[in-house]
Amino acid sequence: MIARRSFLAGALAALGLRGPALAQEPAESAAKASAQGAAQGMPGSWRHALTLLGEPKYGPDFEHFEYADPKAPVGGLVRLGAQGGFDNLNMIVNGLKGDLEGGITQIYDTLMEDSGDEPFSSYGQLAEAVRIAPDGLSVAYRLRPGARWHDDTPLTVEDVIWSFDTLKANSPFYAAYYHSVAKAEATGEREVTFRFSEAGNRELPQVLGQMQVLPKHWWTAKDANGKPRNPTETTLEIPLGSGPYRLAKIDAGRYAIYERVADYWGKDLPVNRGRNNFGTIRFEYFRDGSVLLEALKGDLYDFRTENIARNWATQYDDFPAVKEGRLIKEEFPGRGTGIMQAFVFNLRRDKFKDERVRRAFNLAMNFEEMNRQLFYGQYQRIDSYFFGSELAASGLPEGIERAILEGVKDKLPPKVFTEPYKNPVNDTPEAVRANLRQAVGLLKEAGYELKGGQMVSKATGEPLTVEFLEFQNVFERVILPFAAQLKLIGIGSSVRVIDQAQYQNRLRSFDFDITTSSWPESLSPGNEQREYWGSASADKPGSRNIAGIKDAGIDALIEKLIFASDRETLVAATRALDRALLSHNYLVPQWSSPVTRTIRWNRFSHPPVLPKYGASGFPTTWWYDEALARKTGAPR
Repeated sequence: MIARRSFLAGALAALGLRGPALAQEPAESAAKASAQGAAQGMPGSWRHALTLLGEPKYGPDFEHFEYADPKAPVGGLVRLGAQGGFDNLNMIVNGLKGDLEGGITQIYDTLMEDSGDEPFSSYGQLAEAVRIAPDGLSVAYRLRPGARWHDDTPLTVEDVIWSFDTLKANSPFYAAYYHSVAKAEATGEREVTFRFSEAGNRELPQVLGQMQVLPKHWWTAKDANGKPRNPTETTLEIPLGSGPYRLAKIDAGRYAIYERVADYWGKDLPVNRGRNNFGTIRFEYFRDGSVLLEALKGDLYDFRTENIARNWATQYDDFPAVKEGRLIKEEFPGRGTGIMQAFVFNLRRDKFKDERVRRAFNLAMNFEEMNRQLFYGQYQRIDSYFFGSELAASGLPEGIERAILEGVKDKLPPKVFTEPYKNPVNDTPEAVRANLRQAVGLLKEAGYELKGGQMVSKATGEPLTVEFLEFQNVFERVILPFAAQLKLIGIGSSVRVIDQAQYQNRLRSFDFDITTSSWPESLSPGNEQREYWGSASADKPGSRNIAGIKDAGIDALIEKLIFASDRETLVAATRALDRALLSHNYLVPQWSSPVTRTIRWNRFSHPPVLPKYGASGFPTTWWYDEALARKTGAPR
């Protein structure tokens, strides 16, 4: 399942593509369907919630989530800063390009709403009840009778079916995420049933519950100029929604303003009480990261997640507003997710096809020096695709994990069973020299030689050079030390920083050597893994398999993970996949922090309980505090 993300973390992470499902024996399939049903409640019965483990925390009559305050004041303005711009409001194509915070998703409701204090549960929003078939081959949702669009048109089963069909047909993300869903059909006046092509895919019901439902009547009509709307084209026409906010006004590339819908049909639902409290949410767009930082100090927006260690260590403490308590620095624990962030090789290019070449890059990167000199010791080196969670592989495989690996042994590198993955450590001058010597040795084994200080191909005489592609110029300061290390082993490199729209287009067409990317992971990984690492997604434009991984062993382990019948097997299968991915050195892992660093203007309050798995929960469960604003000054 896709990692839970707040409004701020949004839509950047894409949905999952997949490869062919592994065949299952009928008895195995039935057993897995039964286990899935046990976790979701009695098969065939209508339920108010879905969960992958045991029973949901909240019963059918719950009034609100614990981390939301139904008495919270409503109104006020919150301004959020974003780097880049946008040129599209059609999320069917690829979301709001450039809107890293995902604001456009706030105008649409979903069938179910995830709980922020449970790792695997969701509760009815558009749907008042959900029912999983006893054979595990379908799930039905019963829509609430009062659901409606912002134009007061009732939201219907036809909207759900049209949304599913259109998203699957036109979006590479959804096409893969819903690959195992054969069709959606009306099975009652307010009932829609999704039929699956395979049993045992334990998370499919909840995956479908995350789907944002779109208005069929709006998309199949004509726009103000009399032109038929086309869901496959980009557009800056403000779309119709059904959610707690409507997109009120935009200036492409500069700002987007969302207004709270006063007569929102779902405002009194248990999943919504005490949430979505701001009257206006305004996204301000800035082209440059340095300008974005200064804009916060200049009180041009209100809240920032600080992902640059140098800024956190040096930019705020001496700032008058921080000393006066008008600007608040606060860290929130990161819980409930794993992360892989890395320099990503484009494996479609011949120079990166040899695993020894890729490992040589890792050996050359001096993370320890970067952490001392650039990051103020705030980071840990990532050594897992599920770093920071219980799903990360460690040591040598044992028990169920080893049995899973043995089942696909012929498709895996032998070292998966004999060598735990370790990043090189460059903590002393001696270690640096040793790692550089090892890197040179691997490159020579891969067919290169040093000539005149350059690493060149023995076969072609071509020098080994790379370009790092980024859209944030702050990354230059971490790439340049890496480039200096690469130069020591004869690899020439350059950095190209382009605007975000160009960057997204180049990534979509896989036009890069090396770039930075990240994959947030939930505690219940599933179908999205097919798109992250599966062969079928490697050549799909816009997919999240940015590296271009095509490996039969990885594909097989992804299927083992998706069809795990219980939590113990899921954890073991995820660790097996992690171990196999690491063994190929597809990436050079970067770094992460166990906390989320934030800084905000002191105008906002939140409930005493924050969502356990949502970091700060800002801005969804926070509110504008008039008393604090009087002391700090109202936003401009």
